[in-house]
Amino acid sequence: MSREMTNREQNARQGINSIQIGARVLQALEQGGAAMPLAEVARRSELNPAKAHRYLASLVRSGLASQAPGTGLYDLGPASRQLGIEALRRTDAVARVSGHAVRLREQTGHTANVCVWTEIGPTLVRWDTGSHALPIVVRVGSTLPLLDSAAGLVFLSYLPTSSVAELLKVQQSRGETRPAPAREVRALRTEVAEAGYARTRNNMIFGLAALAAPVFNADAGLESALALIMPARMLTASEERRLAAALRTSADEASHDLGFAGP
Repeated sequence: MSREMTNREQNARQGINSIQIGARVLQALEQGGAAMPLAEVARRSELNPAKAHRYLASLVRSGLASQAPGTGLYDLGPASRQLGIEALRRTDAVARVSGHAVRLREQTGHTANVCVWTEIGPTLVRWDTGSHALPIVVRVGSTLPLLDSAAGLVFLSYLPTSSVAELLKVQQSRGETRPAPAREVRALRTEVAEAGYARTRNNMIFGLAALAAPVFNADAGLESALALIMPARMLTASEERRLAAALRTSADEASHDLGFAGP
């Protein structure tokens, strides 16, 4: 009986140890910041390559990791990304701002969304469909372009330049956002900051327009971007003034709800 109990205890410890090692491999993939070869994953997770490969194979099968067919490089998988987005959605700040997005949708009739900043850029964490058909299908977890989306322009304008400069270069090099000289980027930052909101029209997709405003937290830092999406034909000058006022009011209310004490 004693030997049997000892074996069960050893098996339990082994099972827990396996989970911990798998978590180390996932953390290595996350901290690497980009797809990596097996040797680099092994080094970062402090495993020999053969052992790291066994764990990676299981993680790939589960969707928590992925391996590029052409290069063999490893990266986080779709299941990991979904877990990350769901974790963001469950944070108190996102939940609070999401409530304002729902009310804004009901007030205006237009689709509302919430984006937060992650290491891969402006990331959509909430999408509430309005009553007007849009020429686009967007899923939660999508990353938005910095220069071609209203939410992206909010992050570009309100985050420190050092926080967004490198990602802007990466998006431009990949063709994920349009090229623009430094003086145009500076002008856009100034324009958005002075207006208190960003606007795009026929940028990401022809026929689509968007407005986005910043939401601040108790530390006066940018927490998220609250946005309205609509058919471009509906965004007349008078309608933009009306919607921008409603959007900014909702963003201000969300900011104060998060403890922001500014104007």
